[in-house]
Amino acid sequence: MDNTANKQQDELDGRIKKNLAQIKHKIIVLSGKGGVGKTTVAVNLAFGLALQGSKVGILDVDIHGPNTAKMLGVENRVMLQSGSGIEPVKVKDNLKLVSISFLLKTPDQPVIWRGPLKMAAIKQFLGDVNWGLLDYLIVDSPPGTGDEPLSVCQIIPDLDGAVIVTTPQDVAVLDARKTVEFARQLKISVIGIIENMSGLICPYCKKEIRLFGRDGGRNAAVNLGVEFLGRIPIEPNIVNWADKGESFLGKPANSAFEPMNNIIGKINDFAGKKG
Repeated sequence: MDNTANKQQDELDGRIKKNLAQIKHKIIVLSGKGGVGKTTVAVNLAFGLALQGSKVGILDVDIHGPNTAKMLGVENRVMLQSGSGIEPVKVKDNLKLVSISFLLKTPDQPVIWRGPLKMAAIKQFLGDVNWGLLDYLIVDSPPGTGDEPLSVCQIIPDLDGAVIVTTPQDVAVLDARKTVEFARQLKISVIGIIENMSGLICPYCKKEIRLFGRDGGRNAAVNLGVEFLGRIPIEPNIVNWADKGESFLGKPANSAFEPMNNIIGKINDFAGKKG
């Protein structure tokens, strides 16, 4: 790397440090495998914190499959340049979003990148974006323990911790256990495990149907010595709301509303203890 490149990198690192200093709490949402509802949890965690009055940013580092903009109803927006840097997309009061989806020409455009390019993009999202003063930065990462979550954990040395999302069945829990170990090896605090898709309340008989089993996430948390943040049941309307860009936390009459708010309360308590 020549002197010019070194200088540019040092300048970017300086901007990252300055931006991160304005963000009180940084939390990464992880999952060991896909399809467990990690992005749904991340989006609604951020939305719920913003509803409570916190200033929240979401950083979507799922480079190959970014879905946060769709779930928040801002998929047709763009990030603009200002004198202070790249401006995040405003979702609502107190909630802003940065995603590579805002930079793609069409929703169908694939991102065909190797690790170094993804690392560079994440650095730019942290250093060149005008995040401003935030109470929380929620990072939605792709499933697994590859380039993107590793890059985030290395670039943000003062992450408050990781929230790990799983479903009850054994194959998901096995991968969740690996994700806990990933965080521990990187010396990232594990805030806790969320068991998503944990039962379906029959709309007719009102009894619980355990489609994917139950307690796999709770048992993993107990065995690994981490906090069990709670269960989120299957709410049939969540899919339709997400497709329309609507948070289920904006609709109190659903089975996931109270469990998610309880989880947000625990994460708030964790952050409060961190100072």
